[in-house]
Amino acid sequence: MLSTDLARRLLAAGLNWSPMPGDRFVVDRPGLAEEVFYLADMTVEVHEFVGGSVIGFNGVAEWALDSVALEETVWLPREDQLRAVLGHDFVGLGRTEEGYAVVALVGGTPTTLVHRDAEEAYGLAVLEVLRSRI
Repeated sequence: MLSTDLARRLLAAGLNWSPMPGDRFVVDRPGLAEEVFYLADMTVEVHEFVGGSVIGFNGVAEWALDSVALEETVWLPREDQLRAVLGHDFVGLGRTEEGYAVVALVGGTPTTLVHRDAEEAYGLAVLEVLRSRI
């Protein structure tokens, strides 16, 4: 699973989130940042309002939080979502002695990002691609 630290760095670099069922996220508040939530119809849903989006915790009796503003959350994208964000900048995924190696075009140059976790390697590649566009 993508680390919250890298997810925050991706958010700061401009990664946008359009919440969908099955997405993972954390609530970026003390005491909640280590708890991973999943968007699921009937339980945790996104509600759109004129002033912005909120994530509602429906039917969760033991949960004291009714809803949270989308801006208070950090998306933890999955491997397939990170690969989709890379789009045409994705070159390939391989294994090395150090872990998983994602090759991506960063500013048009093939660049290899390695991490022992595949999602982290993809996240690092997305981060470099986003930074190259600034």
